[in-house]
Amino acid sequence: MNVPFVDLKTQYQSIRDEIKDALDNILENTAFILGKEVQQFEEEFANYQQSNYAVAVNSGTSALHLALLAAGIRPGDEVITVPNTFIATVEAILYAGAVPKLVDVDPNTYNMDANLLEQAITSKTKAILPVHLYGQPVDMGPISDIARKHNLTIIEDACQAHGAMYRSKKVGALGQAGCFSFYPGKNLGAYGEGGMVTTDDEAMYQEMRVLRDHGSQNKYHHIRVGYNYRLSGFQGAVLRVKLKYLDKWTEARRRNAAYYDRILRDFKVTTPGVLNDVRHVYHLYITQVDQRDELQQFLQSHGVATGLHYPVPVHLQEGYQFLGYHEGDFPVTEQGCRRILSLPMFPELTEQQMQYVAQKIGEFQNR
Repeated sequence: MNVPFVDLKTQYQSIRDEIKDALDNILENTAFILGKEVQQFEEEFANYQQSNYAVAVNSGTSALHLALLAAGIRPGDEVITVPNTFIATVEAILYAGAVPKLVDVDPNTYNMDANLLEQAITSKTKAILPVHLYGQPVDMGPISDIARKHNLTIIEDACQAHGAMYRSKKVGALGQAGCFSFYPGKNLGAYGEGGMVTTDDEAMYQEMRVLRDHGSQNKYHHIRVGYNYRLSGFQGAVLRVKLKYLDKWTEARRRNAAYYDRILRDFKVTTPGVLNDVRHVYHLYITQVDQRDELQQFLQSHGVATGLHYPVPVHLQEGYQFLGYHEGDFPVTEQGCRRILSLPMFPELTEQQMQYVAQKIGEFQNR
């Protein structure tokens, strides 16, 4: 049996006719950049995420960058985030000219450890950038309390957490802005690149709309030095179709995760720890195992695709040595990088496929 890590083809087959109609509409109306479909998607996504405004952009990285700029982050400011994240989180801070300050993560959730936050705050700290990694909300209560105490802005990296909830509120609506990615493999994925920023702050909203389109409010009239961060009409049309199915797909992911939890219980596998009072949307199903690399190779040889999220933490990346961190600075993150293995996870995953994955893990561990 072959078990893919993600199966976008099967998902496409289930909505193919709707997608083709949506793309034909773009071709007929030649609205290739921004346009009506993007505007309607912004409105629908803002409503879905329980936010007043949404600004569509060309990637999750661009979303993070614009949110930081619109929040007033300037060169020399410090922004606190984590080393256990995709590199774009820290890239965006650097794009804004700011200084990333890193804190380690909680060993149960792999998300920002609020107990380490205050000791990282200095007179230059202006924002906190928590990452709702793998689809699990960060424990935002204590982080929000600390942000209020020190008058800090919160920009949420929700690029892997579409529809996730913390205490009955959608992530992305817990700070001043929330940033999302629509990379094809995400829970809500485009057929190319795409991103979004949600906010309740009208001034931030207006600033980001200007910045994403070369600093212009009206065509050929530029009031800022801006960026070409516009979303294409094709992606807006695709995402409008797929948004209607997101909750259905999310519940399928959650059922699959619960099934994995049950069938892996008797193996030497650490399954995902989940906070109370959250809705984890399982963009990834993250385990920790001994002999991770050997197990991955064994599974691959038996047709099971897996992932490593992420094998090298930000602070140990070759291109980021200038940040001044060293091996041993973030022990929880570093241990996870050696042991984390992501198992296949997508809405269309079958119980038979998951049973096969578990069977092969058992065979490896019982050799």
